[in-house]
Amino acid sequence: MNKILYNVTCSVDENIHEAWLDWMKFVHIPDVMRTGLFLENKICRIKEFEENGITYAVQYTCRNRSDYDKYQREFAPGLQAHHIQKYGDKVVAFRTVLEIVHEIRSPFVDVSPN
Repeated sequence: MNKILYNVTCSVDENIHEAWLDWMKFVHIPDVMRTGLFLENKICRIKEFEENGITYAVQYTCRNRSDYDKYQREFAPGLQAHHIQKYGDKVVAFRTVLEIVHEIRSPFVDVSPN
């Protein structure tokens, strides 16, 4: 089985984006990671298409589709409801599920922290 990349693209109202980003980093994402179903996560700012707010791609990697499906069944509804309750229409999100079919890490680049 291949790993799954769960991508949540969020367009965030400019007036709240700093508070939202802090909440994502220190509350929401730790709650998602505590489910034990994801291996890692990243927050990426999308620089090319910022017309109606500030746009982020929040990415989570899990071992397989089974772990992703379990997350969707058991945890996603509550976590998403909490997000909607806190931010309402100030954040518009859409989700994409990608299967990682091939991955190469460069042997030529030192990835250790500076």
